[in-house]
Amino acid sequence: MRVVTDDERRARLATRHAISPTARVVNPVAATRAMTVLHATEPATVYLSLQARVEGLSVADVDRALYDERSLVKQLAMRRTLFVFPRDLLPAAWGSASARVATALRARLAKEVELSGLSPDGAAWLDAACAAVLARLADGGELDAQTLREQVPELAGRMGTVNGATASVAPRVLTQLAAETLLVRGRNGGHWRTSRPRWTLMAGWLGEEPAPWSPGPGYAELVRRWLCTFGPGTEADLVWWLGSTKAAVRQALTDVAAVQVALEGGGVGWVLPEDEEPVPAADEPWAALLPVLDATTMGWRDRDFYLDPHHTPYLFDSNGNGGTTAWWNGRIVGCWVQDDAGVVHVVPSESLAADARAALAVEAARLTEWVAGVRIGTVYPSLQMKSAVLP
Repeated sequence: MRVVTDDERRARLATRHAISPTARVVNPVAATRAMTVLHATEPATVYLSLQARVEGLSVADVDRALYDERSLVKQLAMRRTLFVFPRDLLPAAWGSASARVATALRARLAKEVELSGLSPDGAAWLDAACAAVLARLADGGELDAQTLREQVPELAGRMGTVNGATASVAPRVLTQLAAETLLVRGRNGGHWRTSRPRWTLMAGWLGEEPAPWSPGPGYAELVRRWLCTFGPGTEADLVWWLGSTKAAVRQALTDVAAVQVALEGGGVGWVLPEDEEPVPAADEPWAALLPVLDATTMGWRDRDFYLDPHHTPYLFDSNGNGGTTAWWNGRIVGCWVQDDAGVVHVVPSESLAADARAALAVEAARLTEWVAGVRIGTVYPSLQMKSAVLP
């Protein structure tokens, strides 16, 4: 097997992920395709991930792709995570990763409905609640969760939570319908850094009803695109990223005729058959600042080739959620935070040479100008973000 060094993996990352300054792309769709999908658990991540990869991007450009052209669409999929998909990849995910998530969520929600005393038959209750929501939105309207709770009696109930409190059942039902690809998070009713989606029918939002692919071809297409973006990667990387089984990953690797390569750190990686040739190093060192849960940061389970393992506890939480990251020449070397005025500051995890500090300062100034005083909050701050001491 050909050996793919860590240096080559970092060189692939620089260009394929469109995060080195010379590799940036022209629009949000191109940037999303480069990454296969974008994490959208936090709405600001979508905008900041695109800002890092598209030169001259505006908030309006992202809104146009999401809400006017609808060339990018939000969909719950791998690992029960919300992603932004290129529109043409949706049917593959619908029949594979999204279907797997929807089945598991439905069983869990039906059981919790019974335990909360909403109904002795959780499955029947859930069927009725879903049908009522779909009937209310059958006219093609877009309504936020609060309005749906007020207008759909089936959403008025509350359920117990793990800490003993109660919460509205409406978000759970809406999430279920979204996982089942019947609803979609439409236009956002709030600021771009907050989530206040207006829910609407997926078929109406897209203007068509594409058929979901069957699971096998669906997983194969997701794996093919992942390998284009993240290859070489290991079987363990793919199992983690897909939130699927080893059997599904192995079959998908066979279906795309993936080729084995040896990784410098040991173990076996996979690439597409047309992607075996060595990739040269970038012409010059590069810097980038990426947001919480960025798709590059979250692309692999095994991160040693781009992150010192000693720094992992400071930049990722115990569930593997990555905070903001500062990159130098293909490695994470710290994080970034904002001060009260919204100015971006780089917080190194290690001693950096003068050229690295200068390049990261350029990226911090670029990001500061883009956010224009808006402070970005997160529920996933890393330990290093929380302990940062600003000048």
